[in-house]
Amino acid sequence: MPHPGPGEAAATPASPALDPGALPLPRLAVRLMRPVEALGALLLTLITALLLVGVAARYVFALPVVWIDEIVSLSFLWLVMVGAVIAMHRNEHLRLTLVVERVPARWRGHVQAFALAAVAAVLLALAGPALEYARDEWAIRTPELGLPNALRVSAIAFGLLAMLALLLAFALRTVRARELAAAAAVLVVAGAACWMGKPWLQTLGNLNLLLFLGGVVALCLVAGVPIGFCFGLATLAYLAFSTTVPLTVIVGRMDEGMSSIILVSVPIFVLLGCVLDSTGMGKAIVDVLAALLGHIKAGMSYVLLGSLFIVSGISGSKVSDMATVAPALFPEMKRRGHKPPEMIALLATGAAMADTVPPSIVLIVLGSVAGVSIAGLFQSGFVIAMVLLMALLVLARWKARHEILEGVRRAPWATVGKLLLIASPALVLPFLIRSAVGGGVATATEVSTIAVVYALIIGKLLYSRGEGGLTARKVYAMLVESASLSGAILIILGTASGMAWAIAQSGFVHQLSNFMTTLPGGPLTFLAVTILVFVVLGCVLEGLPAILLLAPIMFPIAKKLGIHDIHYSMVVVTAMNIGLMLPPIGVGFYVACRIGGDSPDAVMKAIWPYIGALIVGLAVIAAVPWLSTVAL
Repeated sequence: MPHPGPGEAAATPASPALDPGALPLPRLAVRLMRPVEALGALLLTLITALLLVGVAARYVFALPVVWIDEIVSLSFLWLVMVGAVIAMHRNEHLRLTLVVERVPARWRGHVQAFALAAVAAVLLALAGPALEYARDEWAIRTPELGLPNALRVSAIAFGLLAMLALLLAFALRTVRARELAAAAAVLVVAGAACWMGKPWLQTLGNLNLLLFLGGVVALCLVAGVPIGFCFGLATLAYLAFSTTVPLTVIVGRMDEGMSSIILVSVPIFVLLGCVLDSTGMGKAIVDVLAALLGHIKAGMSYVLLGSLFIVSGISGSKVSDMATVAPALFPEMKRRGHKPPEMIALLATGAAMADTVPPSIVLIVLGSVAGVSIAGLFQSGFVIAMVLLMALLVLARWKARHEILEGVRRAPWATVGKLLLIASPALVLPFLIRSAVGGGVATATEVSTIAVVYALIIGKLLYSRGEGGLTARKVYAMLVESASLSGAILIILGTASGMAWAIAQSGFVHQLSNFMTTLPGGPLTFLAVTILVFVVLGCVLEGLPAILLLAPIMFPIAKKLGIHDIHYSMVVVTAMNIGLMLPPIGVGFYVACRIGGDSPDAVMKAIWPYIGALIVGLAVIAAVPWLSTVAL
């Protein structure tokens, strides 16, 4: 099963620069990872169970248990950091590998050594401030249970030190000593030069933003450093060499960025996607749509897009959606004359279309970062996805005008009814999620726990008997997988929060706001700039990090210009998703090629009309705010 997640970059072709899971580690390190993985699974189970108890106590017995939120908050930060450690071991930290893979072989070892050294530098530089931050938080107590806050924030120090130990064990075993020494020397010399030039750097003002937060991030990205650590190293360098701000501030910003109770739904929805993959619930939905629409011209294209639309409402993950739909539909589409590049192009752009369908993890994170109503985002996202779906359906129908339908018959109504009966428990789930959150009945976090329990029970009883059942071993593997991907996603949120804070403190946001609000054309020009920025950054940074970094900067400007926050959110997310699937850099494009089993060069020629359809849909969404707000 591919590793699902809103970041999606975990599924890019692996680079050995940071791949402890692919190369042998010392046996002791491997053995020590087993209890760490067990801890991650236990924490996710505990959080899900506590939230479920809280929901039952509040809505069934009208007796809210207020201390549950304190235990969940404590457990959640530990889950994030333990998950980040597991992700380091499994090579699931999100990064850009496109450039590294094209580096000549004689230089690749040096680039990989630099990536390892850069990550080690971040971990080492943050470890001391993290311990100091935990010590400072000892005096702060939780209101209900009176627990010291240090019990919670010490997770950051644990995660940093554990990742550092794992990284060093891997580096010493797999990288040539001279390459590692040369990379470390480069970083030491660069750091020493910046330290000695600190008085001069402080006179540059906001040019330091370009030097550190632009230059360092760009250098680390092309070297294959995981995105979260790119942000971390750039922010550390900026604060250490151009300001007098103590580095404990970064740890505090990381804590604040990763600890929002809204984000607890992220690992639970990731777990829901894993359950969907494991039980075959998604395939049941695909089968019933194929029976209903498969006999008409462009029918299988409609089925593919419709399946992505519905399945996305369960899993919240583009990779999970594509991995569920493609194997079930591609063989029949090939038989009907569809060419693999066209199929993969439709798969990739269809996944981009469906990313606003609740419960999109991107929408949950965006709501947390930008302070936008998640219930409003869920209601609007459904409508916006319909607009993009219509654009793709029109194009698919035009392209299928010469489709071969010889021998294709309408499925008997008895067969349709049987398949619909089988799929109905799975079909209920996306509508349950959307209606519960959109109607204000429950929060996204509360609904995520109910959805996971529902999916586990239904999957166990109805969908997984033929595959050996939903065993305890499978559930444990899904829990560990969810912890790992959640850690990889949320560590980016933590370091991006630190970088966004540094940018805000520089005064640059105020200057940018003044500039953007005086552009000719007003809101429309600003929306056009937003689309360009997020399409480009969706390609380069991968979608979610772009949102995490820029949302705190761009949303206040949009508000100042009178743009509705839900409307602006839909424009941002749609532009980001187009960038994610845009060749030759978009990470999601390569994921779709891998799942579909064809070369990127062939698919690249076929995808442009579908990208064009999405851009037309995006233009309509940006120009007609009513589409984003009609469901509110």
